[in-house]
Order: sequence, then C-alpha cells, then structure tokens
Amino acid sequence: MLEKRKKISKKQIKEDKLVTTYYEAITFYQKYQSKILIGIAAVALVVVAIVLYSNKKASDNLVAANLLGKVMPLYEAENFKEAIDGQKTGNIAGLKEIVDKYGSTNQGNVAKIFLGDCYAMTGNNDEAYKMYDDYSGSNPLFKATALAGKAACLEVKKEFDKAADLYKDASKISKENPSNSEFLLKAGIDLIQAGKKSEAKTVFETLKKDYKNSTEAYESDRYLIQIES
Repeated sequence: MLEKRKKISKKQIKEDKLVTTYYEAITFYQKYQSKILIGIAAVALVVVAIVLYSNKKASDNLVAANLLGKVMPLYEAENFKEAIDGQKTGNIAGLKEIVDKYGSTNQGNVAKIFLGDCYAMTGNNDEAYKMYDDYSGSNPLFKATALAGKAACLEVKKEFDKAADLYKDASKISKENPSNSEFLLKAGIDLIQAGKKSEAKTVFETLKKDYKNSTEAYESDRYLIQIES
C-alpha cells in the first residue's frame, strides 16, 4: 500500500529556494571568478586614481598660491615685465610660469587674470585677451574681471559693439560686485562709439536705476545729454 506523501511546508520551500540560489551564486562566481576579480580591481584602481588626482590638485593649488603671493608685490608695484617673467635673483617665479605649470588649479586661474593685466599694460593685447579668455575659475568677481578684460582688449581693436556686450555680461555675474556700475558705464560709452545710441540710452538708464548713488550714475548724465542733443 502506497504511503501518503507528506505535505511540503512553505518554510521548506523557502529554504530549498535559498539553498538553490546559494549554489547558483557559487557556481556563477566560480565560472566568472577571474572577470569579477578583474572588475573589482579596476574599480579599486579608479578610486585610488581619483584620490591621488584630488590630492595632487590640492597640493598644486597650494604651491600656486605660495608662488602667487611672492610675485604679487611686483604686480602691485607696476613692475609688469618682471611680474610676467619673475626674478631669478629673488627666486620669484613669474606669472607666466605659474600659469604654465598650475593653470588648471584655482590659484593658477587667478594668476591668469593678473598675467592678462600685465600683458595689457605692456602692450601685448592679443596675449592679454588670451589669458582673460582662458580663465575657468568659479570666483564670480574674477569671472566678471575676465569678461571686462576681454572687453578692454576689444576696445583697443575698436570692436566697440562686442566690447559693450562683454561689459554688460560682466555686470550680470554678481549683484555684489562693486565694479558693476563701471561696467555699465563703459558698455554705454562703447555703444555710443558703435553708433547704437538707443541701446546706449537703455544701458545708462539701467545704470541710473540700479546704481543711482554711484559716481558712474552721475557721470552717465552727460552721455545721456549727448545722446539726446
């Protein structure tokens, strides 16, 4: 006589599935063990590379800051040629060297602004524009300064229309920038030079509305009179 089959409980079914899954996982691992280990090693290498890269960037930024601190007295004393090239006797690296070696760091980007100023002050307008244009830092004041620097370079070439646009862009970077009123005044003047009096009037009116207590706002009155006469 056939014995009555025992009913399999839900618990047993669950345990059986767990055991099956476990052995499937073991089999999968054994089959693809080398590839899995290579993948883990690759991820580990990427993590290590990121950490090392971040550490090097931080280290380079610190070096650039120290070098920039040493050369800035030459810039502030308006010894622009020496600020560009440095002083071998004083063991001072020039702004050009700092930019060449550390231009991708935050402080290296700051050096680009000052190097652009030095080039502009020594008559090298094209190199000045290149430095301002190459600025890729995140500081809003330096961003605006870079745009204004490019505008000044275009003014030398009498490209007043483009210069005005850059000055206007510079004034929009940060509301806290104390140079905004100056940027707008220069934008308006350039628009007059470009023969765009209507646009110039709009810029001057914006200047008077947004920065009514600034020196530039009062100065814009004579340009408005000039436009309307």
